[in-house]
Amino acid sequence: MIVPLAKDPPGTATAEAPGKDPMNGAAQASPLPAFSRPKKPGISGFPIPGLVKRIRKLPGVTVIAAALGFLLLGSVFFLAVGQPPLATFWAMIKGAFGDGYSLSETLVKTAPILLCAIAAALPARLGLISVGGEGQLYIGALFGTGVVLAFHTSPMYALLPAMLLASAAGGAAWALIPAYLKARMNVNETITTLLLNYVASLFVDFLVYGPWKDPNNLGWPATIGFPPAAKLPALFGTRAHIGLIFGLVAAVALYVLTARTRWGTCLRLLRSNRRVAEGIGLNYGRQAILVMCLGGMLAGVAGICETSAIQGRLQSGISNGMGFSGFLVAWMAGGDFLRIIPLSLLLGGLLASGDSLQMFAGLPSSASLVLQGLLFACVLAAGSLKAGRGADRV
Repeated sequence: MIVPLAKDPPGTATAEAPGKDPMNGAAQASPLPAFSRPKKPGISGFPIPGLVKRIRKLPGVTVIAAALGFLLLGSVFFLAVGQPPLATFWAMIKGAFGDGYSLSETLVKTAPILLCAIAAALPARLGLISVGGEGQLYIGALFGTGVVLAFHTSPMYALLPAMLLASAAGGAAWALIPAYLKARMNVNETITTLLLNYVASLFVDFLVYGPWKDPNNLGWPATIGFPPAAKLPALFGTRAHIGLIFGLVAAVALYVLTARTRWGTCLRLLRSNRRVAEGIGLNYGRQAILVMCLGGMLAGVAGICETSAIQGRLQSGISNGMGFSGFLVAWMAGGDFLRIIPLSLLLGGLLASGDSLQMFAGLPSSASLVLQGLLFACVLAAGSLKAGRGADRV
């Protein structure tokens, strides 16, 4: 005998099978997943990741975060070496911009940094990471010095242009090596430019310790002094020289060329999608060689400007890391040629303040290099905040 199932009393809720629509029996997603993601911690119902996203969208947050981080880490550094942070920072500011002499010394440091920063930023427009400004600076100084030694009796109107052209040609030739390897064999340009820096420095050392050494220098590794016809004109009676004008003109000109011309559009297309750009007839290898060699020309000019106007002769260690400082500035500016100008001035002031650190705090001049490294670390961290990397892990 079949016993009929008892019906539920009126008003009694019927338990539906999970996954079934109570209206038409169709399958539906379970309202409670088997594994639910835990909620991220927040403050008063406001999630911390949402706060981070709102903060990094604020205008100027990268600059503010980098500045605050630098002040904090710089203060920790000064406390660690036994110096009062506020007084030491104030001494640095006065040492870089406090009077006419301090400002002129800052401009002296700014000129090669500016040219080397542009030399790194231009290849970056094509997606190339060139850290070869240091080596190109050395080779530019070497080529320019070679012209001076060969024609040291020539008049200024002939010797100066020849010296500058030779330095530009030397820097371009040195940059052509990694550019050709990248264009033809797809060799990583970062590695080749970095290694060639040391080759260039050692090559200059070989010449100033050997064939080009001035016998009257009493053992000092340097060439003979440049004649007055080979000295670059100074600005306003200071040690600042015309190389600073070269850098300013190059920055503005390249900004216009890359932002307002077909060539700039070509570089952007090749950087964003190389395959499509080559499909419409653009030549990646040719543009890679072009931007690398143009950057090498500027770094080479920076080398002969430093040699002619500041050192007065070619000697070992003429760069003092200016090429690497230029790469740092180009990275901080995001490849923007106009931003490079004030950032080069800032870093030039930081390096020029090394003398005030020696006089005021009794610190070695290398303390400015420590602060430069701290600034780079702060900019890296601030850039990561702006890009949002790591925000989801908060």
